[in-house]
Amino acid sequence: MIINLFQTQEYKALISEHISKTISYFFEKQQEFSVACEVKHIVFTPELPQDIQENFDEVVLFIVSGYTYESATLDDEYFSFEAGFGSNNFASTVSIPLLAIKQVFVGENPIIFNLAEHSELKTSNTETETSIETSMKSLLNNPENKKLLKRKK
Repeated sequence: MIINLFQTQEYKALISEHISKTISYFFEKQQEFSVACEVKHIVFTPELPQDIQENFDEVVLFIVSGYTYESATLDDEYFSFEAGFGSNNFASTVSIPLLAIKQVFVGENPIIFNLAEHSELKTSNTETETSIETSMKSLLNNPENKKLLKRKK
């Protein structure tokens, strides 16, 4: 079975930390930068008007400079900043999950490529237990698999 290494939890943790540390480094050095992000994972507060949202492609490039840079914050899961959109400069806070950041640029130079997919799936213990039970039932439905398990007496 081939595993997609870029979708493993280990890689996601690694690239998320890399993005976070790189952005923190830029803050320390007062370096402006840009991020290319998947729009479907971005939270706008307040929500952008429909006519502005319709102009976005699947991936959008944000240039983090000036007031946007000054308002930027970073935590363990999100990179956030304030920005103005459209001809009326509609103000909104942009919150981007770190794994939704696909590329980071300094000037025209791409310095980070993120191949991991952001997923918002956080399973609770009951969901995990149900998943294990379902997997076990599926496994035991095949008579060939039953003989692989030892019976406890």
